[in-house]
Amino acid sequence: MVVLVRIVQRGAEMNMQTAGRSNLLLSVAAVITGALVGIVLSLGTDALLRAVSVLPPLGERAGDLPLLGAVLYRTIYGVLGAYITARMAPARPMRHAMVLGFLGLAANLAGTISTWNKGPAFGPHWYPVVLIVLALPTAWLGGRLCGE
Repeated sequence: MVVLVRIVQRGAEMNMQTAGRSNLLLSVAAVITGALVGIVLSLGTDALLRAVSVLPPLGERAGDLPLLGAVLYRTIYGVLGAYITARMAPARPMRHAMVLGFLGLAANLAGTISTWNKGPAFGPHWYPVVLIVLALPTAWLGGRLCGE
């Protein structure tokens, strides 16, 4: 009887380890998918707006109004990406959305630091600062819309 109990316990431990690995992979996939949604939509919209001359060609300074529009659509795409991340999460959807938000915050911060005084082609300083400020609220809203 003791042997049978030990076999069942060992099987349960192995199932928990397998489930843990599976949940980790699902969590990583959820965050990567949400990030890719935001990135692909943002870059695609940028390219479309450059093609129709709303945004200037790469290397030229964009005006405040087009950049304000870029903040708007990037925020919407960020909310969508966080929502998708939360929906795909195997558990704790808000935590997953916020992980995406912190990754976005880190990426925006790194980009801002690396381009801060590199010239007018990188736009006015308010633009990357706004993206930094909005990274976490955007992720929170996406997680909240998911029902968390």
